Amino acid sequence: MNKQQIKLIIGIVGLVTILNACGIPKVTSRDANREVPEQFVNGNQDSTNIADIIWKDYFHDKYLIALIDTALLYNQELNITLQEINVYNNEILARKGEYLPFVDIGAGGGVEKVGRYTSQGANDANTEIAPGKETPDPLGDVFVGAFATWEIDIWRKLRNSRDAAVNRYLATVEGKNFMVTNLVAEVASSYYELLALDSQLKLLQEYIKIQNNALKTVKIQKEAGESTELAVKRFEAEVLKTQAKQFDIKQQIVETENKINFLLGRYPQHIERSEQSFEAPITDSLMYGVPSQLLENRPDIKAAELEITASKLDVKVAKAKFYPSLDITAGVGMQAFNPAYFIKAPESMLYNLAGDLMAPVINRKAIKAEFLSANAEQLQAVYDYEKTVLTAYIEVYNQLSNIDNLNQSYSLKNQEVTVLNQSIVYANGLFTSAKADYMEVLITQRDALDARFELIEYKLMQFNAMIHLYQALGGGWK
Repeated sequence: MNKQQIKLIIGIVGLVTILNACGIPKVTSRDANREVPEQFVNGNQDSTNIADIIWKDYFHDKYLIALIDTALLYNQELNITLQEINVYNNEILARKGEYLPFVDIGAGGGVEKVGRYTSQGANDANTEIAPGKETPDPLGDVFVGAFATWEIDIWRKLRNSRDAAVNRYLATVEGKNFMVTNLVAEVASSYYELLALDSQLKLLQEYIKIQNNALKTVKIQKEAGESTELAVKRFEAEVLKTQAKQFDIKQQIVETENKINFLLGRYPQHIERSEQSFEAPITDSLMYGVPSQLLENRPDIKAAELEITASKLDVKVAKAKFYPSLDITAGVGMQAFNPAYFIKAPESMLYNLAGDLMAPVINRKAIKAEFLSANAEQLQAVYDYEKTVLTAYIEVYNQLSNIDNLNQSYSLKNQEVTVLNQSIVYANGLFTSAKADYMEVLITQRDALDARFELIEYKLMQFNAMIHLYQALGGGWK
């Protein structure tokens, strides 16, 4: 190939490239807004953050720590995600292989018999392969060789595709981390729910004793003529109502235990737990840092950012399909009608080298549609990132407000319980001395029981608020 031919080919490539580039739709893109408020509440600028604490140090209950450890090993949903990570890792290998040459080694053989009185048959019959020896009839054909095909990645189409796969792999890893955060929070929340149900059951059993004592008193009063059968029946009904409520709570305990067992990937069994954990005071230390730390600590935000990078690369890959592609094919090997002639090189040697330059010119709608879709998905990834950041900020903000309001509610509810417990003592004393009606005793007992139930629920909500704050800040996956 002389210089003029090379210049002609280069000119054709350049012309085709320019013509194709003129028909590429315009890219509509925008950068993601990564700005967040400077603080959450009260002008806090302290960067100390509970999200930096590993979950084994954040939770202090040994039973809870053992449950979370088991969940991280055997939770089926988490293990499914781990296999998805392997799938994306294999996708990287596939994309990486596409921009390297494909080399195949092959061998084959056959036999061919043509008519003697044909041009090929007549020529074969008159051909001497050695003095006095003609071409054999029928004629065999045996070959062995290596063949290669290679698409030259002129426009980085294949390498960008590989880089997009790498970013999606990393996004999947971050997705797994986000799942770990949620799993840790869910196990912890269910564990404290179980402790709350234990406390409610214990409380019911205490009140059943109190109500039975009141029932004995009213029976004695009836025998003494100081009360009526109606009062006895009302007290009996109240005892039965409280006893029946026990079984509702017992069923909730079974279901909550099995919820935890499901998260741990195992069949129903008893959950070991510690009563003291629920009775412990809630910490007032809220080290929630500053909003900018969410961008580093929240795996879902990091996954969304990686998805933006991958989608931008997808646009470049789709754009490169408008440009010419250059494919090179080559082969080298040995071919003869008898393997014994393989050693007679170069007569038995075969080789080829070819290059193909292909570019879409007419009917490029499919390529255009793919490009426009990639562009739309890139914008979608940007909006998804911004939505994820906004969601994370609001989640933290809501939990901080929730913790503050729950502390106030719990304090007032605790005072209410104290007052109602005193009221039970007064009501029983007044009823015994016939200075109070039995309904006053029943109502006071019922109000006190309801208030103590609500106090337990408030404490559970406080534990959950602390767990969900830790989760919202991005803690639990490290």
